[in-house]
Amino acid sequence: MAASAGRRVPLALGLTGLAFALCGLVLLFVLPSIVRDQVIKNVRIDPNSIAFSMWKDIPVPFYLSAYFFEVMNPKEIRLGAKPVVNQRGPYVYREYRYKTNITFHDNGTVSFLEYRRFYFCPDLSDGMEEDYIVVPNILVMGAAIMMEKLPHFLKVVISGALAGLGQDAFMNRTVGEIMWGYDDPLIDVLNSFVPGLIPFKGKFGLFLNFNNSNTGLFTVYTGATDINQIHIVDTWNGLKKVNYWRSNECNMINGTSGEMWPPFMTPSSSLEFYSPDACRSMKLVYEQSGVFKGVPTYRFVAPKTLFANGTDYPPNEGFCPCRESGIQNVSTCRMNAPVFISHPHFYNADPVLVEAVDGLHPNKEQHGLFLDVHPVTGIPMNCSIKLQLSLYIKKVSGISQTGQIEPVVLPLLWFAESGAIEGSVLKQFYTNLVLIPSVLEYVQYICIGLGVALIVAAIVLEVKRQRNTRETSLQEPDPQTEPPWSSETTPLLQDASKTNQNDDAEA
Repeated sequence: MAASAGRRVPLALGLTGLAFALCGLVLLFVLPSIVRDQVIKNVRIDPNSIAFSMWKDIPVPFYLSAYFFEVMNPKEIRLGAKPVVNQRGPYVYREYRYKTNITFHDNGTVSFLEYRRFYFCPDLSDGMEEDYIVVPNILVMGAAIMMEKLPHFLKVVISGALAGLGQDAFMNRTVGEIMWGYDDPLIDVLNSFVPGLIPFKGKFGLFLNFNNSNTGLFTVYTGATDINQIHIVDTWNGLKKVNYWRSNECNMINGTSGEMWPPFMTPSSSLEFYSPDACRSMKLVYEQSGVFKGVPTYRFVAPKTLFANGTDYPPNEGFCPCRESGIQNVSTCRMNAPVFISHPHFYNADPVLVEAVDGLHPNKEQHGLFLDVHPVTGIPMNCSIKLQLSLYIKKVSGISQTGQIEPVVLPLLWFAESGAIEGSVLKQFYTNLVLIPSVLEYVQYICIGLGVALIVAAIVLEVKRQRNTRETSLQEPDPQTEPPWSSETTPLLQDASKTNQNDDAEA
C-alpha cells in the first residue's frame, strides 16, 4: 500500500505539470490568433464593433488652440522695416466632431460627412474673442499680389477705391472677427473691378468654413474584406485624386481620413492621411515607442521633408511654385491668395524665414506635431496637429497701400488641434485591448513555468522513491532462505555436542 501511494504522488504531479505545460503551449500558439481575431472584429467599421461608436461620434475631447502673431510695428513695415511680431493666445475652442449620411456600400466601403463645431472656452484661454489684434489686412495684401500683373492704371484706380473705403495694409480687428468672419465691402469692390478675383460673397474669416461645416464626402474601406485596408480612403468628394498640384504624385489622395489607421503596426509603418484643409496627403513617420496612461503607443511625427521645397526634396516639386524650404504654397487651393502653410514659428524650415521676422522662436516641444497611436489597433491615444498660416506680402507697384514693404512671408497665426482618450472610453479600451490580452499572455508563461516545475518535481520524487526502494530491498533478508551463517556454524555445534557427551561418560 505504501509503495503504491508513493508511486501515485509523482504520477499525479507529472500529469498535472503536463496539463499546465500543454495549456501554456496552447495559449502560446493560439493566443496571438485569438487577440488578432478580436482586434479585427472590434476595430472594423461595423455597427457591431466596439470601435464603431468611437468612429461615428468621436468621444475624445478635442480642442482647437489658436495663437495670433500681433504686428507690433505696422507703420515701420510699410516704410520697409523688418516686421516685429508678438504671439498672443492661446484662444481655445472645444471642438465637437460627428458623422452623418453614413452609407455602407457593397464593395466594402462606407461614405460619410463629418461635421465640426467649435465653442469658445474662456477658462482655458489667455484672452477673449473680443480682444483686438493688429494683423495684415489679408484681403488687401492678398489681392495686391493677385493683381500684380494687371495694367498699372487699373491698379491705381483700385488703390484709390481702397483708400476711399479706409483700407490699409494692416487692420485692427477682434479675434472673433479674424477667426469666424466679418463683413467687408472690399469684397464687392474688388469683384466689381476684377470679376471673380475673390470668388465668394459675404463674410471673410480664416476659419469661416470650419464651423458647422463638413470636410467633404469621404468614402473609406470598412475592413470587412481586408483589415489592412480599413479606414483607407477610396474617394473624397468622388475623386481618386485632386487637381490642385502639378504632379500626379502630389495630387494623389493617399492614406486615411486622419482619424484611425489599419491595425498591427510596426516601427516601419507610417501614418498617411488626406487633409482637406491642407488640400494634400501627408505622411508621418515613426519616432519612438512610449506609453500613454498604461497603453503602449508608437509616436509618429512629421519628417523634415513634409514641407520641403522641390530643390531639397524632388518629390515635392509638384507643390511648387516654391519659396524657401519648410513652407508650402497653398494658393492653388485657396483662391490664388499668397497663403503658405508650415510648422509654427517656421519650425524645421529654412532659417532665412525665421531671421526675416523678429519674435519667432521655433522649438520641437512647442511647435512639432505628433500622434501617439496604439499599434495593435491603429487608434490614436493622444495627438496634437499643429500648423501655421502665413501671408506673403510685398510692395506692389500702383497699390499705394503696400508702401515700401519688403518681400516677406509674414506669419498670421498658428493653431493646434489636440485630443486625448480619457475617462470611461480609455478604461474600456485599456481593459479590452490591453489588460485582458496582457493577463492572458502572463497566464501562458505561468502555466508553462508551473508545468515544467511540477514535471521536474515529479521526476525528482520518482527517482528518490526508486532509490529508497532499492536500499530497502538490500537491507531486509529473504525469510524463505537460510541465514548466510547457518551452514558454517552447524558442524561446530555438532562437535561441541559430541565433546559434552564424552565428558559425561568419563564422569
